[in-house]
Amino acid sequence: MNMQEYIEEAESALLHTYNRYQIVLDRGEGVYLYDMEGRKYLDFVAGIAVFALGYGNKAYNDALKAQIDKVIHTSNYYYNVPAIEAAKKIKKVSGMDRVFFTNSGAEAVEGALKAARKYAYLKDGSTDHEIIALNHSFHGRTMGALAVTGNPKYREAFEPLIGNIRFADMNDIDSVKAQLTDKTCAIIMETVQGEGGLVPATERFLKEVRALCDEKDILLILDEIQCGMGRTGYMYAWQKYGVKPDIMTTAKALGCGVPVGAFLMTEKVGQNSLVAGDHGTTYGGNPLACAAVEKVLDLFEKDHIIDNVREVAPYLEEKLNLIQDKYDCILERRGTGLMQGLLFDRPVGPVINNALKKGLILINAGANIVRFVPPLVITKEHVDEMIAILDACIEETL
Repeated sequence: MNMQEYIEEAESALLHTYNRYQIVLDRGEGVYLYDMEGRKYLDFVAGIAVFALGYGNKAYNDALKAQIDKVIHTSNYYYNVPAIEAAKKIKKVSGMDRVFFTNSGAEAVEGALKAARKYAYLKDGSTDHEIIALNHSFHGRTMGALAVTGNPKYREAFEPLIGNIRFADMNDIDSVKAQLTDKTCAIIMETVQGEGGLVPATERFLKEVRALCDEKDILLILDEIQCGMGRTGYMYAWQKYGVKPDIMTTAKALGCGVPVGAFLMTEKVGQNSLVAGDHGTTYGGNPLACAAVEKVLDLFEKDHIIDNVREVAPYLEEKLNLIQDKYDCILERRGTGLMQGLLFDRPVGPVINNALKKGLILINAGANIVRFVPPLVITKEHVDEMIAILDACIEETL
């Protein structure tokens, strides 16, 4: 079948929960993707901040192939070496103490919420604790993660969700305090909001929230699913400010394409929350997924991935600033590291569609923001190539 026939087959077979772009991607190499007709695309999406190492990394691929030839799955009734090694390495880079591997970021959020509520339950035996989340946040599509996602359009059709959730505003400590009650057990937030508009938490706000949590014995949950794994120039975004969470979620680039996530916690939370029988997963932490995590963490160190982010990100910011200055329709550049966005005064769909026709893959974050979350191995030359296409697209489209 040709590409159009495959698209038509997909539309008749797959549940239509995505408005997909009209290409069928077939393979990748470095920071480029190719469709099944051989057309080449510069990828500034990376599977939505997933493929940090780029495509076709031989060391990564070889590690997965070797594990496939040994064993892929055994269940969590038994230990496996890749999970143990992956846990040891992620503890080292995160500074956290306990790890639970999941299949996705949303599942990691679910586990974090359960751990927070169990922590509070063990303190007073109550089951009516509240959680404060932030407006414009995005934590996932499952019912618990959806309940703390601060965008009503994602929640309304699926209510009632888990209850006792209150919403405050990013970088506004007074709004957080206004939602605080004696039943509050946790505050959950993305260190850098992704889907909600590429908005980083300020150092002051993070430290104020941390101090509030310490004062009230409330758990701070930081969602690092998109902004973590080196994307901001630190392995985890909170490390820039030294504001350590009690519970942290991670996924996306953790497996660089293999579905895997994790929630991590301090020893204090680990010893006073979930116990045997409280939480589980059939596939989470299986040998294949954890072999991916282990190799990803090895390659981050060996290939100096974070150093590359720190070198290329300021150049990307500089070039995006020049584009902003050139066009009145661009209101603001937002973001940090290789997690950037341009806010337009109108919908950006036409720009993204035009870019795709010219061989550049981009994605939005809301209707009016173009999001840039490329593989972390991009170079300044790739930035120049992207900017040239983006400039042409804006000129022609807007």
